[in-house]
Amino acid sequence: MALFVLSLLMLSSFSAISFTHADSGMIGVNYGRIANNLPAPEKVVELLKSQGINRVKLYDTDKSVLTALANSGIKVVVSLPNENLAAASADQSYTDNWVQENVKKYTPATDIEAIAVGNEVFVDPRNTTTYLVQAMKNVQSSLVKFNLDESIKVSSPIALSALANSYQPSSGSFKPDLIEPVIKPMLDLLRKTSSHIMVNAYPFFAYAANADKISLDYALFKENAGNVDSGNGLKYNNLLDAQIDAVFAAMAAVGFNDVKLVVTETGWPSAGDENEIGAGSANAAAYNGGLVKRVLTGNGTPLKPKEPLNVYLFALFNENQKTGPTSERNYGLFYPNENKVYDVPFSAKSTPVNDGKDKVPVKTPSSHVGGQTWCVANGKTTKEKLQEGLDYACGEGGADCRPIQKGATCYDPESLEAHASYAFNSYYQKNARGVGTCDFGGAAYVVSQPPSTYSILFSYHFN
Repeated sequence: MALFVLSLLMLSSFSAISFTHADSGMIGVNYGRIANNLPAPEKVVELLKSQGINRVKLYDTDKSVLTALANSGIKVVVSLPNENLAAASADQSYTDNWVQENVKKYTPATDIEAIAVGNEVFVDPRNTTTYLVQAMKNVQSSLVKFNLDESIKVSSPIALSALANSYQPSSGSFKPDLIEPVIKPMLDLLRKTSSHIMVNAYPFFAYAANADKISLDYALFKENAGNVDSGNGLKYNNLLDAQIDAVFAAMAAVGFNDVKLVVTETGWPSAGDENEIGAGSANAAAYNGGLVKRVLTGNGTPLKPKEPLNVYLFALFNENQKTGPTSERNYGLFYPNENKVYDVPFSAKSTPVNDGKDKVPVKTPSSHVGGQTWCVANGKTTKEKLQEGLDYACGEGGADCRPIQKGATCYDPESLEAHASYAFNSYYQKNARGVGTCDFGGAAYVVSQPPSTYSILFSYHFN
């Protein structure tokens, strides 16, 4: 299968949303080509540009695709397929030739930034797992030989099935038989080369198999009660975050807490068989649209809040020649004629972090009426707790934190406590001042009127 992934770098104006100064996340779209009715690569490049997409990941090195991407301004990730792993691991000269013919030959006109060595190798029926790490090392050595190692990274996408346990997230662990022969040496290579582990994660599969236990809203990024991990006390408001943190926990358990992660595949089918619970266009639009909005916050997962999410949606087109259940042919965002299956905005401008409907009016002290309350930061708590609470409120919590960005109406007073108070109160009001929504681990408390120090934060923007 020739598969490439598109990624959208979020507009720089949204990068300030993270209060820990992390960049905004990145959204990508997998482009599978197991079909006989897809547009030519040149037309696909036009489609990518029309959607503002400037990164592409190929799961092969198809000449026509790489040529079409030349001088396009689109960054590219290519792939060495699973069937090439045995040869790549056995002979350095093989990878030297492969890199020269499939990578170096197209640069710099085609801006290649990474190589995915194999795809979901651990579940490959050809038993290619034993070849993976050496193949990765040989590809890396070939990049060094051609002076490409500084600009091109090496990794390999793994499926969530590589985990022995993924619930609760804090209990995440790799399958024991993979740890010593594959996981540790692979993570060691990724660490040494400052590369990311690539993970394919599908909340749809988990929901479809456990619809009686998993809330659909939790799987689709909709408002829900969330789930608290009893192992670390962290609250999860969506299933994808939980799956990602299970991988982080599994890496930490084997001594690699510092390797970063990119989700190379995730999506939701717009159609499926009768037994594929949850498949449908409305749910697909909710999942992918919710994911885009989630990534645009610039915040990471509960376990790694300062590391923005980089995610690739699956897939660009519906693919009519894929085998398996009906869902396999219905992951596309576009029909082969380039019409949208459903609408998912690919632009930060068309997908603001919070739209107007999330705002709940807050009355000023002068117009205070009985029963009105506000949520403010606890100045006696630690800066670390305030920052953690602020990160959550402006990220997963969905508070409207735009007014306290630098240069915005409520940026002053410029202090962590003042900004935290604004964010905490926005979250508190958004959640109808519900019990437990003004706590943030002891970093906040409820008052009957806002302290004068922060009155502008609660009166100016919300009236």
